[in-house]
Amino acid sequence: MSIKALVFDAYGTLFDIQSVAAVTDAAFPGHGATITQIWRLKQLEYTWLRALMDRYEDFWTVTRDSLDFTLRTLGLASSPELVAKVAAAYDALLLYPEARTALEGLASHRLAIFSNGSPDMLKRLVAHAGITDLLETVISVDEIGVYKPDPRGYAHVEKRLGLARDEILFVSSNGFDIAGAKAHGFHVARIERVPAGRLRSELAAAATIDPALMFKALRMQPEQLGFQADATIAALTDLVSYVAGVRQA
Repeated sequence: MSIKALVFDAYGTLFDIQSVAAVTDAAFPGHGATITQIWRLKQLEYTWLRALMDRYEDFWTVTRDSLDFTLRTLGLASSPELVAKVAAAYDALLLYPEARTALEGLASHRLAIFSNGSPDMLKRLVAHAGITDLLETVISVDEIGVYKPDPRGYAHVEKRLGLARDEILFVSSNGFDIAGAKAHGFHVARIERVPAGRLRSELAAAATIDPALMFKALRMQPEQLGFQADATIAALTDLVSYVAGVRQA
C-alpha cells in the first residue's frame, strides 16, 4: 500500500473538544463540566438524528441547538449573547500538544482535514490554531450535506483529493468515525486518547461516575460495529514512524 495522503478528523483528533470547559465554566460557574459533556453528546446525537430524518442543517446550527438543549435541561438561564459566546468556543478549541509536530513531520505527504464542521467553523478553527499552511485542504461534510459516518462523506474525500481509497490513511479518535471510514474501505489509524485499561481502572476506582468519565466510556472507545482500525496509535506524532513502516512493508 502506498499512502499518498493523510486525512484527519478535526474534533477530538487534532483539536481537544474538552478545552471548551474553560469557557462553559466561566459562563456558568460550577456547571462547566456537565455542560461540556452533555453538549458534545447531544451535538453528535443531533447529527445522527438529522441524518435519519433527512433534515440536514450545518454544524453551527447543530452546535447551537445542542447547547440550547443542554442549558434548558440543566435549568440554566442565559441571554442569546452569552449563548453565542459559549458556542463560539468551538472556533477556538485547543490543538492537541503533539498535533503541530506531527503535521510538520508528515509534511512530505498530502495532509487534509475531513470534518463535520461547517466551512466557516473549520476556517476559523484552523486559523486560530495556526496550522493553515500545514494543510493542503479542509473538507467539510457541508459540501454534500451529509454527516459522518455516511459513506458518501468518505467517498467525497476521495473525489476531492483525486485519490483511490487505498492511497488514503484516515486518522481519527472517534469510534463512529473510525467504523465509518473502515467500512468505506480506508486504511484507518485510531488515536487512542483514552486507553481501555486506564478507563477500566478509573471506572473501578470511582465512587460515582462524573460527566467526564461517562463521556470517556461512551465516546472514547472503539465501537462494536464490526469495523476496527488497522492500527491503534498512542499519539499523533507516532504516525510518522507508522507511515514510514507501511511504506516499507
